[in-house]
Amino acid sequence: MNKTAYFLLALLITAGITYLIRLLPLLFVRKRIKNEFLKSFLYYVPCVVLSVLAFPAILTATGNLASGAAAAAVCVLIAYRNKGLITCMIGSVAAALAVEILLVII
Repeated sequence: MNKTAYFLLALLITAGITYLIRLLPLLFVRKRIKNEFLKSFLYYVPCVVLSVLAFPAILTATGNLASGAAAAAVCVLIAYRNKGLITCMIGSVAAALAVEILLVII
């Protein structure tokens, strides 16, 4: 099997599995969800998944764990104060840059 055929087969399998994962809850859950715990759980799942995927990338983006940790900490502190996404981004980039500059100086 050549590379193009292998890629297309893998792409079709991945698309099929993704479609099934999205389709199966619609087939089995016919009624409206009334359980408040389950509704709140399902409401926060996308945020948690995004956070779990992004956090390791934040720590390793600069190639230095110290500047990545500083960026993550500043971002969490700014977000805790209910500031916007752009403010979090600017603050975390500034923190990572400051730590990188300090590490070069020291």
